Amino acid sequence: MPLTPERLQDAYRQMLIIRKFEETIRSLYQQGKIRGSFHPCVGQEATAVGGCWALRKDDYLTCTYRGHGQAIAKGLNLQAAMAEMLGKETGCSKGKGGSMHFTDPSVGLLGANAIVAGGVPHAAGAALASQLQKKDNVAIAYFGEGAVNQGVFLESLNLAVIWKLPLILVCENNLYSEMSPSHETTSVVETYKRAAGFGFEAMQVDGNDIEAVYNAVEQAAARARAGGGPTYIEAMTYRLWGHMMGDPEIYRTKEEVAKAKENEPIVRCGKRLIELGCTDADLSRLDGEAEAIIAAALQFAESSSAPQPADAFTDVFI
Repeated sequence: MPLTPERLQDAYRQMLIIRKFEETIRSLYQQGKIRGSFHPCVGQEATAVGGCWALRKDDYLTCTYRGHGQAIAKGLNLQAAMAEMLGKETGCSKGKGGSMHFTDPSVGLLGANAIVAGGVPHAAGAALASQLQKKDNVAIAYFGEGAVNQGVFLESLNLAVIWKLPLILVCENNLYSEMSPSHETTSVVETYKRAAGFGFEAMQVDGNDIEAVYNAVEQAAARARAGGGPTYIEAMTYRLWGHMMGDPEIYRTKEEVAKAKENEPIVRCGKRLIELGCTDADLSRLDGEAEAIIAAALQFAESSSAPQPADAFTDVFI
């Protein structure tokens, strides 16, 4: 079923929140207020919101170091997310994890992972646990197309099918594995065909169309809960910014990026809302609401305290 017009407005605002979160982080990074790596997900908001909104709060999620969008869409508190970026004790990982290690089990977020394909076996393990405990939770793993050449990815595919795990794998194919064009590194560029070869229910969708992603994940979740096994979804998308802060982007042209901006998720969703009867004023109102939410989160984070040196020795062992 398509998203209702009201729900689609909420999704549009959620994508704006994610976009503005990333824009704010870039500004803070440039001001020297954030240390470490930052891999923005600008341009990939529809895969995050469309997929995570099709799940329940208690379903499991793993994502990559470009996973701010998924974490926020799954329900990670925005103030805790912003505080984590600034290394504050009120952050979701108490200021110790930073950009690449957002975690919150209370919303099913088992953790982002800085290792390419590292979250795939974790999600498979969560799906296996759900199956063994006779629960109807599903697990979803997000990863880029660069992960499909990792051995642990292929091993996970095999076991997921053999054991009919309630697992959803979402490949965010943005055409570039870091700075390498995927067609130069991968023999079968349509990654869903690899999954189909393992016996997966596999498909390719328009990753810039939030409704297409939502419908695919919703159907996959229903199938998994009914014991139908895993699903592989290749969502074709495009990151509008570089791989990370400081990326010179010499591997693609400005014309290519400009063309992609015409088809990016927020633009697409805004046009869809206009078709459904929304006005430009409605879109501006949603934009303003998103702006206010981000401003409040930033104020909270900046006013929070940094961890104490002794905190480095806490949360090390359970």
